[in-house]
Amino acid sequence: MASILDTLRSGVTTASAAETQALAAALAAVLPPDTALALHGNLGAGKTTFVQGLARGFGVTEPVTSPTFNLYTIHRGTQRLLLHLDAYRLTSAREADDLLLDEFLTSPWCLAVEWPEKIAEWLPANTLHLDLGLTADQRHTLRLRS
Repeated sequence: MASILDTLRSGVTTASAAETQALAAALAAVLPPDTALALHGNLGAGKTTFVQGLARGFGVTEPVTSPTFNLYTIHRGTQRLLLHLDAYRLTSAREADDLLLDEFLTSPWCLAVEWPEKIAEWLPANTLHLDLGLTADQRHTLRLRS
């Protein structure tokens, strides 16, 4: 049976938010501690939906919404801390440094970054990159970069 990592590397198409969240929860169960996850995709591709599934997988019970206006939110789950960063309004890695996010990353953690291309040079070298997209019939695609 293929692991969730192998499945995501091969690419997956989901038909609902619940399916996307279930994949993310399954990924949360196997992510090593202290992992950064870069979520690439256009508006509406399912980045926040994916983070909601990650949160569920980490035991977060509070609602998870896009942190667009406050830039990031911290969610404490039973399994680990989830820091959700929306870098859309950032223009440089220096702005990410100025947020002092590393001060909040208490092991074990997961940093999920929407719009990571805005701060690419700031991301850790071992960041996992996930491409999210939409098909013509509004289904969601997910592919973990190798």
